[in-house]
Amino acid sequence: MRAPFLFGLLIALFLAAPSPKAQTTDPISAAIAERVQDNDGRWAEAGDARQIAMIIDYDADGYRPVWVDSAGITAKGRALVSIFENSHADGLYPADYVTPELSAAMAATDTAGLADLDVRLSFALLNYAHHIRAGRVEPSVINSDLRITPQGPDMAATLASARAATDMTAFGASLAPPGPRYARLKAGLALYRKLAEAGGWTQVPGPTAAKSLKPGMSDPMVPSLARRLVESGHLDQAAYDFTVASTLYEGPLVDAVKRFQDSLALEIDGVIGPNTLGQINITAEERVTQIEVNLERRRWMSDDLGDYYIFVNLADQYLKVVKRIVKDGKTREKTLHAARAVVGKTYHATPVFTEQMTYMVLNPNWNVPYSIATKEYLPKLLSNPGALAAQNIRVLSGGQEISPYSVHWASYSRGNFPFRLQQASGPRNALGRVKFMFPNKYNIYIHDTPSKSLFDKASRVFSHGCVRVQDPLTLAEVLLEPQGVSRAEIDAMVARGKRRVVKLTTPIPVHITYLTAWVNKDGSVHFRRDVYGRDAILAKALQRVGTAAN
Repeated sequence: MRAPFLFGLLIALFLAAPSPKAQTTDPISAAIAERVQDNDGRWAEAGDARQIAMIIDYDADGYRPVWVDSAGITAKGRALVSIFENSHADGLYPADYVTPELSAAMAATDTAGLADLDVRLSFALLNYAHHIRAGRVEPSVINSDLRITPQGPDMAATLASARAATDMTAFGASLAPPGPRYARLKAGLALYRKLAEAGGWTQVPGPTAAKSLKPGMSDPMVPSLARRLVESGHLDQAAYDFTVASTLYEGPLVDAVKRFQDSLALEIDGVIGPNTLGQINITAEERVTQIEVNLERRRWMSDDLGDYYIFVNLADQYLKVVKRIVKDGKTREKTLHAARAVVGKTYHATPVFTEQMTYMVLNPNWNVPYSIATKEYLPKLLSNPGALAAQNIRVLSGGQEISPYSVHWASYSRGNFPFRLQQASGPRNALGRVKFMFPNKYNIYIHDTPSKSLFDKASRVFSHGCVRVQDPLTLAEVLLEPQGVSRAEIDAMVARGKRRVVKLTTPIPVHITYLTAWVNKDGSVHFRRDVYGRDAILAKALQRVGTAAN
């Protein structure tokens, strides 16, 4: 409590300091001082971080205007307005910044009007800088499973940089999230907007002869399908004779469908079923919206993910270990390991957050979460006290194992269950042979699983929230290699069958994310199904914020 109190006291003292208005001879500066210090709520609530930043910046330069002079708005001011007007290129809303009040103020020539314009432009810049770096909406406000708090820019420093800037184009570019991922996705937005403006692509009717179109079948939909795949670049136009318009689904067309399915992480079987057809018929406009919401998600993410980190994309259901390397004087990121992952079911959605992995456990026990114990296992114990023995699950009371037959299970419910259920390590253990721990309040971790067949599924949304990873011992090998632990040593520890905690000498950031669109280094745009239904919620929230601002 002490630090916030001291900060508040400092702000109060600053705001109570003698006004420099009497020391200012320039009429516009004096009018700016009056507007900034005696804010009446037209641009910010009293004590708002933006107002404080404006006081700090303007006061440091004697309340000298940044964007206007005695003749009106300057070239620098117009350049700032141009940055606002082009903010749609980042998926932002220009009307959030070029408000009707600001537009009206741009015609001002009198002292009061020019001062008002300068202050409004500075305030609009602070809004824009926060939006482009930290997003337009707070993640946790729209979804409680988004456990991240984006960090916006230093507002006073932003204004100071703007005041010193001689190249506004470069200054505007410096406000965006750094790094290639955001820039590539922004380029993808421009590409798909052009596609949408050109009319998008052909809509493909469903098969008429059966529920699904399989290789070797004929159907009137085939020419439309071929045209659609040519338009998206999955089929070479020369590979299908449009003059004949064959209805036979075979050869290169089947291969093109498989490439399409692969690009969206669908079942790669060449069959045009409901899932594949649904993705084929998503419009270019819908893809534009999908890219826009993912640009917002990118703005929520930290600018620096770390020199060495683990990245889990819940929408992609993949885990990657990434290392930053320097070669020939150039810095780039290299994926050291990639593996399929199983993530939370829709009603056990894995949250989005970042934490530090500090250790792993070989041959772990599984302490059954209370919710699973009471919702899934208690009904089994009610009907048969020995039901869990085959899964090697023990009943513990006060830390001691007790016989499940000694308990009158009908006396207990979800509200008064006093026992702990624990599954001993072994081949049937729900956590498999290893779990990777990054302690967090959500009780989420990465682990092995005996249910290996789930990794063969295209959609891998099956867990209670934790992340199951394919080939976990290879992941352990990659993470322990820097501290000199070999794969042979890991295998030997596992083979002993005893629980073993292995600490990481250097903690590794784990970023649990949710991205349904991104652009790879080769320029290819990738989309994933919105398995948790979060795209529509975020799109509506962004639209609602834009409507409220105007």
